[in-house]
Amino acid sequence: MFSQRIEGLRPSPIRSILEVIDRPGMISFAGGLPATETLPEWSGSVPPSVLQYGPTEGEPDLREAVSRHLVDLGVDAPVERVMILSGSQQGIDLVAKLLVDPGTVTALEEPTYLAALQVFRFYGAQFVDVAERAATPARLAYVVPTFGNPTGACMSDADRDRLAQRCLREDTVLFEDDPYRDLVYEPCDRTPIAARMTDGSWIYQGSFSKTFAPGLRLGFIAASRDLFDKLVMIKQATDLHTSRLSQHIVLDALTDPGWAARLNRLADFYRERRDTFDAALTREFGDVATWETPKGGLFFWLRLTQRVDTRPLLAAAIERGVAFMPGEEFSPSRPELGTMRLNFSHARADDAERGLAILRRVMFARF
Repeated sequence: MFSQRIEGLRPSPIRSILEVIDRPGMISFAGGLPATETLPEWSGSVPPSVLQYGPTEGEPDLREAVSRHLVDLGVDAPVERVMILSGSQQGIDLVAKLLVDPGTVTALEEPTYLAALQVFRFYGAQFVDVAERAATPARLAYVVPTFGNPTGACMSDADRDRLAQRCLREDTVLFEDDPYRDLVYEPCDRTPIAARMTDGSWIYQGSFSKTFAPGLRLGFIAASRDLFDKLVMIKQATDLHTSRLSQHIVLDALTDPGWAARLNRLADFYRERRDTFDAALTREFGDVATWETPKGGLFFWLRLTQRVDTRPLLAAAIERGVAFMPGEEFSPSRPELGTMRLNFSHARADDAERGLAILRRVMFARF
């Protein structure tokens, strides 16, 4: 009855956890949810044209705004090679449809973004570690180099150069996913790897979910000349075009004189939450785990000193009103045991303190 791809399809544990987050009293460190109090209020007028069908590539004015931003970052992204997405998750699906067949060698970070793993597995990718040499050069290299999900790490300038050169040398398509770059709390190199790929095949995507509103489901993608038109045709066959209403709302925000100030306020807000969470982690987990304080993004990556599988802890934690993401879920191959991804942006300070205390008790009761 079903295609062969369905045999490898697995439900997303993050989406499953999100179903319980709205329970009264639930403290969530699980999803990458922005703080609810940072979400915008919108009461603008809607021109009738916004409710009509629109171009697959997106609204021209929004594409132009995104293009200017990317060109400022050094990316070769003229407006004719920018497309607006129905969320950056769609970009991952479009790229997989374009490049991944069953058995296609696909290089990923270890660990990497869980929902990307889900898509690439669905299309039959064969995973290799992007940091290691593979017997067969990868057709595609997918990376989240700036405040990556799940680790929060920021790739160094030298590592970005090395990856770009390797992709150019081995004729590998670079796919750079960059949804967190504006949530920066400490200095680090954020120059896109795609800016180093002017002579190669590359795809760069970003999102408005973390800096504006995830419910609008809006992202963008830019690509090298050899890839862009094919991505447009795949999107045409997928959903015709992205919501024009969402694009209208986001364009209003981007072109508002207060946009830059909004990003600064957002960074200040999350820096304070990060620091508060870091202090609470030190009190509750300082003797049983190690971590690096992230310079940006939304996540802490914990390595427990006891290398146990954290997945069995999840159900017990949820029963006690706390949700988190077992780190083992983010591995393309053999998981690193004793790891956790903890989101610090969503829970208020007192809830974070209480939730981490509960999580510690759950862990010690289990192990």
